[in-house]
Amino acid sequence: MLVVFAAAGWLLVVMLSAPRGQGQAPPATPAHAGVSFQTSDECLACHNGLTTASGEDVSIGTAWRASMMANSSRDPYWQASVRREAIDHPSAQAAIEDECSICHMPMSRATAAAAGKPGEIFRLLPGGRDASEAHRMAADGVSCALCHQIGPERLGTPESFTGRFVIQGGPSRMLGPFEIDRGRTTVMRSATGAEPTEATHVRQSELCATCHTLYTQALGPDGSHIGSLPEQVPYLEWRHSAFRDERSCQSCHMPAVANTPISSVLGEPRESLARHTFLGGNFFMLRMLNRYRAELGVEAPAQELDAAALATIRQLQAQTAEVSVAGARRVDRTLEVDVAVRNLTGHKLPTGYPSRRAWLHITVEDAAGRTVFESGAVNDKGMIAGNDNDADPLRFEPHYEEIRQPDQVQIYESMMADAGGRVTTGLLQGVAFTKDNRLLPRGFDKRSADPDIAVRGGATQDDDFAGEGDRVRYRIDVAAAGGPFAVTAALRYQPISFRWAENLRRYDAPEPRRFVSWFEAMSGSASIDLARARVLIP
Repeated sequence: MLVVFAAAGWLLVVMLSAPRGQGQAPPATPAHAGVSFQTSDECLACHNGLTTASGEDVSIGTAWRASMMANSSRDPYWQASVRREAIDHPSAQAAIEDECSICHMPMSRATAAAAGKPGEIFRLLPGGRDASEAHRMAADGVSCALCHQIGPERLGTPESFTGRFVIQGGPSRMLGPFEIDRGRTTVMRSATGAEPTEATHVRQSELCATCHTLYTQALGPDGSHIGSLPEQVPYLEWRHSAFRDERSCQSCHMPAVANTPISSVLGEPRESLARHTFLGGNFFMLRMLNRYRAELGVEAPAQELDAAALATIRQLQAQTAEVSVAGARRVDRTLEVDVAVRNLTGHKLPTGYPSRRAWLHITVEDAAGRTVFESGAVNDKGMIAGNDNDADPLRFEPHYEEIRQPDQVQIYESMMADAGGRVTTGLLQGVAFTKDNRLLPRGFDKRSADPDIAVRGGATQDDDFAGEGDRVRYRIDVAAAGGPFAVTAALRYQPISFRWAENLRRYDAPEPRRFVSWFEAMSGSASIDLARARVLIP
Protein backbone atom coordinates (compact mmCIF):
# COMPACT_ATOMS: atom_id res chain seq x y z
CA MET A 1 0.00 0.00 0.00
CA LEU A 2 1.17 3.52 -0.76
CA VAL A 3 0.85 6.39 1.63
CA VAL A 4 1.38 9.63 -0.23
CA PHE A 5 0.99 13.24 0.66
CA ALA A 6 2.17 16.56 -0.66
CA ALA A 7 3.02 19.83 0.98
CA ALA A 8 2.18 23.16 -0.58
CA GLY A 9 1.90 21.55 -3.98
CA TRP A 10 4.72 19.03 -3.73
CA LEU A 11 5.02 15.43 -2.78
CA LEU A 12 5.34 12.98 0.06
CA VAL A 13 4.96 9.25 -0.51
CA VAL A 14 4.96 6.39 2.02
CA MET A 15 5.18 2.69 1.21
CA LEU A 16 3.34 0.27 3.45
CA SER A 17 1.83 -3.14 2.85
CA ALA A 18 -1.80 -3.26 1.80
CA PRO A 19 -3.88 -4.14 -1.26
CA ARG A 20 -3.70 -1.70 -4.15
CA GLY A 21 -6.86 -0.14 -5.54
CA GLN A 22 -7.78 1.62 -8.77
CA GLY A 23 -5.67 4.69 -9.49
CA GLN A 24 -2.94 3.76 -7.05
CA ALA A 25 0.60 3.21 -8.17
CA PRO A 26 2.35 -0.14 -7.90
CA PRO A 27 4.85 -0.75 -5.13
CA ALA A 28 8.16 0.97 -5.64
CA THR A 29 11.14 -1.22 -6.37
CA PRO A 30 14.86 -0.44 -6.58
CA ALA A 31 14.43 0.08 -10.34
CA HIS A 32 17.13 2.69 -10.56
CA ALA A 33 20.13 0.37 -10.55
CA GLY A 34 23.16 2.03 -12.07
CA VAL A 35 21.76 5.54 -11.85
CA SER A 36 24.12 8.46 -11.60
CA PHE A 37 23.26 12.12 -11.20
CA GLN A 38 25.18 15.35 -11.49
CA THR A 39 24.04 18.37 -9.53
CA SER A 40 22.82 21.49 -11.30
CA ASP A 41 26.11 23.36 -11.00
CA GLU A 42 27.43 21.04 -13.75
CA CYS A 43 24.74 22.39 -16.11
CA LEU A 44 24.65 26.10 -15.35
CA ALA A 45 27.86 27.08 -17.12
CA CYS A 46 26.43 26.29 -20.55
CA HIS A 47 22.72 26.85 -19.93
CA ASN A 48 22.93 30.30 -18.36
CA GLY A 49 23.66 33.55 -20.17
CA LEU A 50 20.70 33.09 -22.51
CA THR A 51 18.84 36.13 -23.84
CA THR A 52 16.08 36.67 -26.33
CA ALA A 53 16.35 39.02 -29.30
CA SER A 54 14.65 41.69 -27.18
CA GLY A 55 17.19 41.27 -24.38
CA GLU A 56 15.13 39.24 -21.91
CA ASP A 57 17.25 36.97 -19.72
CA VAL A 58 15.86 33.44 -20.10
CA SER A 59 18.80 31.59 -18.58
CA ILE A 60 17.69 28.07 -17.69
CA GLY A 61 19.75 27.72 -14.54
CA THR A 62 18.94 31.17 -13.19
CA ALA A 63 15.20 30.65 -13.66
CA TRP A 64 15.24 27.16 -12.18
CA ARG A 65 17.24 27.91 -9.03
CA ALA A 66 14.62 30.44 -7.86
CA SER A 67 11.74 28.02 -8.41
CA MET A 68 9.94 25.70 -6.02
CA MET A 69 11.38 22.79 -8.03
CA ALA A 70 14.91 23.77 -7.06
CA ASN A 71 13.81 24.40 -3.47
CA SER A 72 11.58 21.36 -3.03
CA SER A 73 13.72 19.98 -0.19
CA ARG A 74 13.99 23.40 1.48
CA ASP A 75 10.24 24.01 1.66
CA PRO A 76 9.67 24.56 5.41
CA TYR A 77 5.98 23.69 5.22
CA TRP A 78 6.81 20.34 3.62
CA GLN A 79 9.44 19.68 6.27
CA ALA A 80 6.96 20.50 9.05
CA SER A 81 4.28 18.33 7.46
CA VAL A 82 6.61 15.34 7.13
CA ARG A 83 7.48 15.70 10.79
CA ARG A 84 3.80 15.89 11.72
CA GLU A 85 3.03 12.63 9.91
CA ALA A 86 6.05 10.94 11.49
CA ILE A 87 4.83 12.02 14.93
CA ASP A 88 1.28 10.87 14.19
CA HIS A 89 2.53 7.53 12.83
CA PRO A 90 5.86 6.84 14.60
CA SER A 91 6.07 3.20 13.56
CA ALA A 92 6.12 4.32 9.91
CA GLN A 93 8.77 7.04 10.19
CA ALA A 94 11.49 5.18 8.29
CA ALA A 95 9.06 4.36 5.50
CA ILE A 96 7.79 7.95 5.49
CA GLU A 97 11.29 9.35 5.07
CA ASP A 98 12.14 6.85 2.36
CA GLU A 99 9.08 7.43 0.22
CA CYS A 100 8.61 11.14 0.96
CA SER A 101 11.95 11.80 -0.66
CA ILE A 102 10.90 10.38 -4.05
CA CYS A 103 9.83 13.74 -5.46
CA HIS A 104 11.30 16.23 -2.98
CA MET A 105 14.81 14.75 -2.83
CA PRO A 106 14.63 12.55 -5.93
CA MET A 107 18.30 12.23 -6.81
CA SER A 108 19.53 11.24 -3.36
CA ARG A 109 16.58 8.87 -2.92
CA ALA A 110 17.04 7.18 -6.32
CA THR A 111 20.75 6.76 -5.61
CA ALA A 112 20.00 5.23 -2.22
CA ALA A 113 17.38 2.89 -3.72
CA ALA A 114 19.84 1.73 -6.37
CA ALA A 115 22.21 0.75 -3.56
CA GLY A 116 19.46 -1.07 -1.70
CA LYS A 117 19.19 1.60 0.99
CA PRO A 118 16.21 3.67 2.15
CA GLY A 119 15.94 7.35 1.37
CA GLU A 120 16.45 9.83 4.20
CA ILE A 121 15.08 13.31 4.77
CA PHE A 122 15.94 14.96 8.08
CA ARG A 123 19.63 14.04 8.07
CA LEU A 124 19.95 15.52 4.58
CA LEU A 125 17.98 18.74 4.97
CA PRO A 126 19.67 21.73 3.29
CA GLY A 127 21.32 24.20 5.60
CA GLY A 128 23.32 21.66 7.58
CA ARG A 129 27.06 21.12 7.63
CA ASP A 130 27.07 17.73 5.92
CA ALA A 131 28.80 18.14 2.55
CA SER A 132 28.38 14.55 1.39
CA GLU A 133 27.31 13.73 -2.14
CA ALA A 134 23.93 12.56 -0.84
CA HIS A 135 23.47 15.88 0.96
CA ARG A 136 24.36 17.86 -2.18
CA MET A 137 21.89 15.87 -4.28
CA ALA A 138 19.16 16.24 -1.67
CA ALA A 139 19.70 20.00 -1.52
CA ASP A 140 19.47 20.22 -5.32
CA GLY A 141 15.76 19.36 -5.18
CA VAL A 142 14.02 18.52 -8.44
CA SER A 143 17.11 19.13 -10.51
CA CYS A 144 18.15 19.13 -14.16
CA ALA A 145 19.57 15.62 -14.19
CA LEU A 146 16.45 14.15 -12.60
CA CYS A 147 13.84 15.45 -15.04
CA HIS A 148 16.05 14.94 -18.05
CA GLN A 149 16.57 11.26 -17.21
CA ILE A 150 12.88 10.32 -16.89
CA GLY A 151 11.87 7.99 -19.70
CA PRO A 152 8.49 7.64 -21.47
CA GLU A 153 7.58 4.30 -19.90
CA ARG A 154 4.09 4.18 -18.29
CA LEU A 155 3.58 7.94 -18.58
CA GLY A 156 -0.07 8.92 -18.30
CA THR A 157 -1.06 5.64 -16.67
CA PRO A 158 -1.85 4.99 -12.99
CA GLU A 159 1.37 3.00 -12.77
CA SER A 160 3.35 6.23 -13.23
CA PHE A 161 1.47 8.30 -10.65
CA THR A 162 2.68 9.12 -7.14
CA GLY A 163 6.26 9.56 -8.29
CA ARG A 164 6.58 6.25 -10.13
CA PHE A 165 8.62 7.66 -12.98
CA VAL A 166 11.25 5.50 -14.65
CA ILE A 167 14.84 6.73 -14.83
CA GLN A 168 15.90 5.87 -18.35
CA GLY A 169 18.55 8.34 -19.42
CA GLY A 170 21.28 7.04 -17.17
CA PRO A 171 24.58 8.80 -16.55
CA SER A 172 25.47 8.75 -20.22
CA ARG A 173 22.30 10.32 -21.67
CA MET A 174 20.25 13.46 -21.04
CA LEU A 175 16.79 13.49 -22.60
CA GLY A 176 15.57 16.75 -24.14
CA PRO A 177 13.11 18.07 -26.72
CA PHE A 178 15.60 18.79 -29.51
CA GLU A 179 17.71 16.81 -31.93
CA ILE A 180 21.35 17.78 -31.34
CA ASP A 181 23.94 17.63 -34.11
CA ARG A 182 27.12 15.59 -33.77
CA GLY A 183 29.41 18.52 -33.04
CA ARG A 184 27.36 19.90 -30.17
CA THR A 185 26.79 16.39 -28.85
CA THR A 186 30.54 15.96 -28.64
CA VAL A 187 30.90 19.24 -26.72
CA MET A 188 28.33 18.24 -24.10
CA ARG A 189 29.73 14.73 -23.78
CA SER A 190 33.25 16.04 -23.24
CA ALA A 191 32.06 18.60 -20.67
CA THR A 192 29.68 16.42 -18.66
CA GLY A 193 30.08 12.84 -19.80
CA ALA A 194 26.42 12.81 -20.88
CA GLU A 195 25.10 12.70 -24.44
CA PRO A 196 22.01 14.82 -25.31
CA THR A 197 19.26 12.67 -26.77
CA GLU A 198 16.01 13.81 -28.39
CA ALA A 199 12.92 12.73 -26.44
CA THR A 200 9.62 14.42 -27.32
CA HIS A 201 7.84 13.16 -24.18
CA VAL A 202 9.52 15.89 -22.11
CA ARG A 203 7.01 18.33 -23.64
CA GLN A 204 3.99 16.27 -22.57
CA SER A 205 1.73 16.79 -19.55
CA GLU A 206 2.12 13.14 -18.69
CA LEU A 207 5.69 13.80 -17.54
CA CYS A 208 4.45 16.32 -14.97
CA ALA A 209 1.68 13.94 -13.91
CA THR A 210 4.14 11.51 -12.31
CA CYS A 211 4.71 13.77 -9.29
CA HIS A 212 1.50 15.78 -9.45
CA THR A 213 -1.05 12.95 -9.36
CA LEU A 214 -1.03 11.74 -5.77
CA TYR A 215 -3.10 9.17 -3.91
CA THR A 216 -2.91 8.95 -0.14
CA GLN A 217 -3.67 5.87 1.93
CA ALA A 218 -5.07 6.67 5.37
CA LEU A 219 -3.81 4.83 8.45
CA GLY A 220 -5.73 3.78 11.52
CA PRO A 221 -4.36 3.97 15.09
CA ASP A 222 -2.78 0.55 14.70
CA GLY A 223 -1.13 1.49 11.40
CA SER A 224 -3.56 -0.47 9.26
CA HIS A 225 -4.89 0.82 5.95
CA ILE A 226 -8.38 2.29 6.43
CA GLY A 227 -9.05 4.19 3.20
CA SER A 228 -7.63 6.16 0.31
CA LEU A 229 -7.93 9.64 -1.14
CA PRO A 230 -7.05 11.39 -4.46
CA GLU A 231 -5.12 14.02 -2.53
CA GLN A 232 -4.16 16.13 -5.56
CA VAL A 233 -4.87 15.27 -9.19
CA PRO A 234 -4.48 18.35 -11.45
CA TYR A 235 -3.50 16.14 -14.39
CA LEU A 236 -6.77 14.22 -14.16
CA GLU A 237 -8.70 17.51 -13.85
CA TRP A 238 -6.90 18.82 -16.95
CA ARG A 239 -7.64 15.61 -18.84
CA HIS A 240 -11.38 16.09 -18.16
CA SER A 241 -11.33 19.69 -19.45
CA ALA A 242 -11.26 21.39 -22.84
CA PHE A 243 -7.60 22.23 -22.25
CA ARG A 244 -6.64 18.59 -22.84
CA ASP A 245 -6.85 19.25 -26.61
CA GLU A 246 -5.45 22.77 -26.45
CA ARG A 247 -2.56 23.22 -24.02
CA SER A 248 -0.10 21.16 -22.02
CA CYS A 249 1.05 21.75 -18.45
CA GLN A 250 4.36 23.01 -19.80
CA SER A 251 2.73 25.63 -22.04
CA CYS A 252 1.47 27.52 -18.96
CA HIS A 253 4.09 26.68 -16.35
CA MET A 254 7.10 26.75 -18.71
CA PRO A 255 5.97 29.29 -21.34
CA ALA A 256 8.12 29.25 -24.45
CA VAL A 257 10.15 31.97 -26.13
CA ALA A 258 10.94 31.82 -29.84
CA ASN A 259 14.26 31.86 -31.67
CA THR A 260 16.49 31.58 -28.62
CA PRO A 261 19.51 29.29 -28.09
CA ILE A 262 19.34 26.67 -25.36
CA SER A 263 23.07 26.92 -24.70
CA SER A 264 25.48 29.83 -24.37
CA VAL A 265 28.22 27.64 -25.83
CA LEU A 266 27.77 27.06 -29.58
CA GLY A 267 24.01 27.34 -29.11
CA GLU A 268 21.82 27.78 -32.16
CA PRO A 269 18.43 29.56 -32.05
CA ARG A 270 15.57 27.15 -31.46
CA GLU A 271 11.97 27.57 -32.54
CA SER A 272 10.89 27.48 -28.90
CA LEU A 273 12.82 27.46 -25.64
CA ALA A 274 10.76 26.57 -22.56
CA ARG A 275 11.37 28.98 -19.71
CA HIS A 276 12.41 27.00 -16.66
CA THR A 277 10.56 29.29 -14.26
CA PHE A 278 8.00 26.60 -13.29
CA LEU A 279 5.51 29.27 -12.27
CA GLY A 280 2.84 27.85 -9.98
CA GLY A 281 0.67 29.27 -7.24
CA ASN A 282 2.92 29.51 -4.20
CA PHE A 283 4.15 33.10 -4.11
CA PHE A 284 3.92 32.93 -0.30
CA MET A 285 6.46 30.11 0.01
CA LEU A 286 8.88 31.81 -2.39
CA ARG A 287 8.81 34.84 -0.12
CA MET A 288 9.26 32.71 2.98
CA LEU A 289 12.24 30.96 1.40
CA ASN A 290 13.76 34.35 0.71
CA ARG A 291 13.06 35.83 4.14
CA TYR A 292 14.52 32.84 5.99
CA ARG A 293 17.12 31.95 3.38
CA ALA A 294 20.01 31.53 5.83
CA GLU A 295 18.15 29.03 8.02
CA LEU A 296 16.98 27.05 5.00
CA GLY A 297 20.22 27.04 3.02
CA VAL A 298 18.71 28.80 0.01
CA GLU A 299 21.26 29.32 -2.76
CA ALA A 300 19.36 31.49 -5.25
CA PRO A 301 20.19 35.19 -4.79
CA ALA A 302 17.54 37.27 -3.03
CA GLN A 303 16.74 39.32 -6.12
CA GLU A 304 16.02 36.16 -8.11
CA LEU A 305 13.55 34.88 -5.52
CA ASP A 306 11.94 38.32 -5.39
CA ALA A 307 11.56 38.21 -9.16
CA ALA A 308 10.13 34.68 -9.05
CA ALA A 309 7.53 35.66 -6.44
CA LEU A 310 6.51 38.73 -8.43
CA ALA A 311 6.31 36.70 -11.66
CA THR A 312 4.12 34.16 -9.86
CA ILE A 313 1.78 36.91 -8.68
CA ARG A 314 1.65 38.48 -12.16
CA GLN A 315 0.65 35.16 -13.68
CA LEU A 316 -1.92 34.51 -10.96
CA GLN A 317 -3.52 37.92 -11.48
CA ALA A 318 -3.37 37.90 -15.29
CA GLN A 319 -4.13 34.31 -16.25
CA THR A 320 -6.02 32.65 -13.39
CA ALA A 321 -9.50 34.09 -12.94
CA GLU A 322 -12.01 36.79 -13.82
CA VAL A 323 -14.66 38.33 -11.55
CA SER A 324 -17.63 40.38 -12.69
CA VAL A 325 -20.82 41.81 -11.26
CA ALA A 326 -23.21 40.08 -13.62
CA GLY A 327 -26.29 41.83 -12.29
CA ALA A 328 -26.99 44.52 -9.70
CA ARG A 329 -30.23 46.21 -8.73
CA ARG A 330 -32.02 47.77 -5.79
CA VAL A 331 -35.37 46.23 -4.86
CA ASP A 332 -37.03 48.30 -2.13
CA ARG A 333 -34.67 48.03 0.86
CA THR A 334 -32.50 45.28 -0.59
CA LEU A 335 -29.58 45.19 -2.98
CA GLU A 336 -29.52 42.12 -5.21
CA VAL A 337 -26.03 41.54 -6.60
CA ASP A 338 -25.03 38.61 -8.80
CA VAL A 339 -21.29 37.94 -8.75
CA ALA A 340 -19.79 35.72 -11.44
CA VAL A 341 -16.34 34.19 -11.20
CA ARG A 342 -14.59 32.44 -14.08
CA ASN A 343 -11.70 29.97 -13.92
CA LEU A 344 -9.16 30.61 -16.71
CA THR A 345 -6.84 27.71 -15.86
CA GLY A 346 -6.80 24.17 -17.22
CA HIS A 347 -7.57 22.52 -13.88
CA LYS A 348 -9.60 23.25 -10.77
CA LEU A 349 -8.94 26.57 -9.07
CA PRO A 350 -7.21 26.32 -6.70
CA THR A 351 -5.64 22.97 -7.53
CA GLY A 352 -2.91 20.87 -5.98
CA TYR A 353 -2.34 20.53 -2.28
CA PRO A 354 -5.61 21.02 -0.33
CA SER A 355 -4.25 23.77 1.93
CA ARG A 356 -5.04 26.18 -0.90
CA ARG A 357 -8.24 28.18 -1.02
CA ALA A 358 -9.87 31.01 -2.97
CA TRP A 359 -12.88 33.02 -1.82
CA LEU A 360 -15.13 35.95 -2.69
CA HIS A 361 -14.57 39.16 -0.76
CA ILE A 362 -17.59 41.42 -1.26
CA THR A 363 -17.95 44.95 0.14
CA VAL A 364 -20.79 47.46 -0.21
CA GLU A 365 -20.26 51.15 0.60
CA ASP A 366 -22.95 53.80 0.87
CA ALA A 367 -22.89 57.33 -0.57
CA ALA A 368 -20.71 58.52 2.33
CA GLY A 369 -18.14 55.77 1.81
CA ARG A 370 -19.18 53.81 4.89
CA THR A 371 -19.07 50.02 4.64
CA VAL A 372 -22.63 48.71 5.06
CA PHE A 373 -21.87 45.07 4.18
CA GLU A 374 -18.74 42.93 3.97
CA SER A 375 -18.32 39.19 3.39
CA GLY A 376 -14.92 37.51 3.15
CA ALA A 377 -12.65 40.01 4.92
CA VAL A 378 -9.27 38.58 5.92
CA ASN A 379 -7.33 39.69 9.00
CA ASP A 380 -3.61 39.98 9.63
CA LYS A 381 -3.51 36.39 10.95
CA GLY A 382 -4.68 35.04 7.60
CA MET A 383 -8.15 34.18 8.97
CA ILE A 384 -11.32 34.81 6.96
CA ALA A 385 -14.04 36.54 8.99
CA GLY A 386 -17.07 34.28 9.30
CA ASN A 387 -15.29 31.17 8.05
CA ASP A 388 -16.35 28.25 10.25
CA ASN A 389 -13.12 26.31 9.68
CA ASP A 390 -10.82 29.13 10.73
CA ALA A 391 -12.83 29.46 13.95
CA ASP A 392 -13.28 25.73 14.61
CA PRO A 393 -11.04 22.97 13.18
CA LEU A 394 -13.94 20.48 13.12
CA ARG A 395 -16.30 22.64 11.04
CA PHE A 396 -16.19 24.15 7.55
CA GLU A 397 -18.04 26.76 5.53
CA PRO A 398 -20.69 25.28 3.18
CA HIS A 399 -21.08 26.09 -0.50
CA TYR A 400 -23.56 28.91 -1.09
CA GLU A 401 -25.93 29.74 -3.92
CA GLU A 402 -27.19 32.84 -2.09
CA ILE A 403 -25.60 34.91 0.67
CA ARG A 404 -27.52 37.24 3.01
CA GLN A 405 -25.28 37.62 6.08
CA PRO A 406 -21.69 38.93 6.52
CA ASP A 407 -20.64 35.70 8.24
CA GLN A 408 -21.52 33.68 5.14
CA VAL A 409 -18.52 33.39 2.80
CA GLN A 410 -18.19 31.65 -0.55
CA ILE A 411 -14.92 29.73 -0.22
CA TYR A 412 -13.67 27.53 -3.06
CA GLU A 413 -11.74 24.70 -1.42
CA SER A 414 -11.45 20.98 -0.78
CA MET A 415 -12.03 19.75 2.78
CA MET A 416 -10.85 16.33 3.94
CA ALA A 417 -12.60 14.12 6.46
CA ASP A 418 -11.25 11.20 8.46
CA ALA A 419 -12.84 7.80 8.89
CA GLY A 420 -15.17 9.21 11.55
CA GLY A 421 -16.35 12.03 9.29
CA ARG A 422 -14.35 14.67 11.16
CA VAL A 423 -12.64 17.48 9.25
CA THR A 424 -8.87 16.99 9.24
CA THR A 425 -5.66 18.40 7.82
CA GLY A 426 -3.80 15.15 8.51
CA LEU A 427 -3.17 13.65 5.11
CA LEU A 428 -2.68 10.14 6.44
CA GLN A 429 -6.04 10.47 8.21
CA GLY A 430 -8.12 11.69 5.26
CA VAL A 431 -10.39 9.13 3.58
CA ALA A 432 -12.77 11.42 1.64
CA PHE A 433 -13.48 14.97 0.58
CA THR A 434 -16.57 16.18 2.35
CA LYS A 435 -16.48 19.41 0.32
CA ASP A 436 -14.88 20.17 -3.05
CA ASN A 437 -16.31 23.22 -4.76
CA ARG A 438 -13.09 24.43 -6.33
CA LEU A 439 -13.83 26.30 -9.54
CA LEU A 440 -14.00 24.01 -12.57
CA PRO A 441 -12.05 24.57 -15.80
CA ARG A 442 -13.72 25.19 -19.14
CA GLY A 443 -15.20 22.02 -20.60
CA PHE A 444 -15.31 20.18 -17.26
CA ASP A 445 -18.62 18.27 -16.96
CA LYS A 446 -19.27 17.67 -13.28
CA ARG A 447 -21.96 15.10 -14.10
CA SER A 448 -19.57 12.78 -15.94
CA ALA A 449 -16.46 13.40 -13.83
CA ASP A 450 -14.69 10.38 -12.40
CA PRO A 451 -15.07 10.04 -8.60
CA ASP A 452 -11.40 11.00 -8.16
CA ILE A 453 -12.10 14.51 -9.57
CA ALA A 454 -15.76 14.86 -8.59
CA VAL A 455 -17.45 17.91 -7.11
CA ARG A 456 -18.43 17.27 -3.49
CA GLY A 457 -20.95 18.89 -1.18
CA GLY A 458 -23.51 21.56 -1.95
CA ALA A 459 -21.96 22.55 -5.28
CA THR A 460 -23.14 19.29 -6.81
CA GLN A 461 -26.73 20.62 -6.79
CA ASP A 462 -25.90 24.20 -7.78
CA ASP A 463 -26.84 24.73 -11.45
CA ASP A 464 -24.79 27.94 -11.52
CA PHE A 465 -21.66 26.01 -10.52
CA ALA A 466 -20.41 24.44 -13.75
CA GLY A 467 -17.47 24.14 -16.09
CA GLU A 468 -15.53 27.42 -16.13
CA GLY A 469 -17.07 29.15 -13.11
CA ASP A 470 -19.75 29.98 -10.57
CA ARG A 471 -22.40 32.62 -9.88
CA VAL A 472 -23.47 33.70 -6.39
CA ARG A 473 -26.37 36.00 -5.48
CA TYR A 474 -25.99 38.45 -2.60
CA ARG A 475 -29.12 39.91 -0.96
CA ILE A 476 -28.08 42.86 1.20
CA ASP A 477 -30.30 44.88 3.51
CA VAL A 478 -29.58 48.59 2.93
CA ALA A 479 -32.66 50.05 4.62
CA ALA A 480 -30.54 52.12 6.99
CA ALA A 481 -28.16 53.47 4.33
CA GLY A 482 -28.39 55.87 1.43
CA GLY A 483 -27.22 55.30 -2.11
CA PRO A 484 -25.77 55.25 -4.59
CA PHE A 485 -23.93 52.13 -3.44
CA ALA A 486 -20.45 51.00 -4.54
CA VAL A 487 -20.08 47.22 -4.78
CA THR A 488 -16.60 45.71 -4.94
CA ALA A 489 -16.15 42.01 -5.69
CA ALA A 490 -12.72 40.37 -5.36
CA LEU A 491 -11.55 36.78 -5.65
CA ARG A 492 -8.80 36.25 -3.08
CA TYR A 493 -6.33 33.38 -2.92
CA GLN A 494 -4.22 31.89 -0.12
CA PRO A 495 -1.72 29.07 -0.83
CA ILE A 496 -1.52 27.93 2.80
CA SER A 497 -4.76 28.42 4.69
CA PHE A 498 -4.76 29.59 8.29
CA ARG A 499 -6.15 26.27 9.57
CA TRP A 500 -3.47 24.19 7.81
CA ALA A 501 -0.74 26.23 9.49
CA GLU A 502 -2.51 26.48 12.84
CA ASN A 503 -3.02 22.71 13.12
CA LEU A 504 0.77 22.27 13.23
CA ARG A 505 0.97 24.24 16.47
CA ARG A 506 0.42 21.27 18.76
CA TYR A 507 3.41 19.33 17.34
CA ASP A 508 6.40 19.87 19.61
CA ALA A 509 9.21 19.43 17.10
CA PRO A 510 11.65 21.89 15.47
CA GLU A 511 10.13 21.92 11.98
CA PRO A 512 6.47 22.54 12.96
CA ARG A 513 7.44 25.10 15.61
CA ARG A 514 9.60 26.96 13.14
CA PHE A 515 7.00 27.01 10.39
CA VAL A 516 4.20 28.19 12.68
CA SER A 517 6.35 31.07 13.91
CA TRP A 518 7.29 32.04 10.36
CA PHE A 519 3.67 31.84 9.20
CA GLU A 520 2.64 34.12 12.06
CA ALA A 521 5.33 36.61 11.07
CA MET A 522 4.16 36.69 7.45
CA SER A 523 0.44 35.87 7.69
CA GLY A 524 -0.61 39.43 6.91
CA SER A 525 0.64 38.92 3.35
CA ALA A 526 -0.46 35.30 2.98
CA SER A 527 -3.20 36.08 0.45
CA ILE A 528 -3.69 38.24 -2.65
CA ASP A 529 -6.48 39.34 -4.96
CA LEU A 530 -6.64 37.29 -8.14
CA ALA A 531 -9.28 39.49 -9.76
CA ARG A 532 -11.72 42.23 -8.83
CA ALA A 533 -14.61 44.29 -10.17
CA ARG A 534 -16.47 47.39 -8.96
CA VAL A 535 -19.89 48.82 -9.89
CA LEU A 536 -22.20 51.60 -8.71
CA ILE A 537 -25.88 50.93 -7.96
CA PRO A 538 -28.16 53.98 -7.85
